[in-house]
Amino acid sequence: MSLDSTDIVEPTFRLRSQRRRLANTFFRNRTAILGLILTIIILLVAFFADDWFVALPQGKTPTPLLAPYDPLLQDARNRLSAPDDDHLMGLDSYGRDIWSRIVFGARVSLMVGVSSVAIGGTLGVIMGLLAGYLGGAVENTIMRVVDVLMAFPSLIMGLMVLAVLGSGIFNMILAIGIVLSPTFARVAHSATLSVKSNEFVEAARSIGASRIRIIRVHLFPNILGDMVVLASIWTATAIRVEANLSFIGLGVSPPTPAWGSMIRDGTSHLFDAPWESLYPGMAILITVLAFNLLGDGLRDILDPKLQQ
Repeated sequence: MSLDSTDIVEPTFRLRSQRRRLANTFFRNRTAILGLILTIIILLVAFFADDWFVALPQGKTPTPLLAPYDPLLQDARNRLSAPDDDHLMGLDSYGRDIWSRIVFGARVSLMVGVSSVAIGGTLGVIMGLLAGYLGGAVENTIMRVVDVLMAFPSLIMGLMVLAVLGSGIFNMILAIGIVLSPTFARVAHSATLSVKSNEFVEAARSIGASRIRIIRVHLFPNILGDMVVLASIWTATAIRVEANLSFIGLGVSPPTPAWGSMIRDGTSHLFDAPWESLYPGMAILITVLAFNLLGDGLRDILDPKLQQ
């Protein structure tokens, strides 16, 4: 039997039409476009904070690019100076340039946010897939553990994990990842329950496909869209939790710039030098808003109900 050219062209045309429709859906959402633009700007600021990506001679440290000054450089004689032409956001209580510290602090916040969501998403998706597909005692055990973890507020849970592991940026990433994993597990569990009842899963099971293959080939790709949307939204939450932990002294070790610790340093000068806490707080606000708006736009193009 010969194949008509339309048998090949039509599926390709449908795929292109679907992609075009999804792109149009996203770009019609002005708030999503704003979130995408802000997210790209924040990523570029973090990437080009210094010239670490340039091949440097041995022994030479990277120099600031977007940041006009070394974020650790102190000028004690001009501490708490107001914003001017040389220091766009002023100096903090140690005489360090606030704009430079915000630029380098973006790198810390994004690293913690993305890494913790990757850890929490991986753990949560694995638990949700196993609980949703296997069911029975496995489902009851996993979901009861998830319920216990979700009973604690995110900050309290993060404090509990850090109390066991100790402070530090890597322990904080792991703590935030553990805090986020129950949410991913619950969403992955509900999505798996709805997908596994489809006929293609039953067909794969009837021809003898292994459980691992069914989960990897048939279930995971069909819940990936929900996980991407959830990851973009919870990246903002991870950045907020990191700022909270840094504010109370359990984040990155000083003098490494972190937005939460910068706000804490400025709390004693809110009336005479409000810019020390104001600008890091605005950086957190803009970053959290950007990821939330981006997640809203991704939800529009990945949610089948909204597409209809």
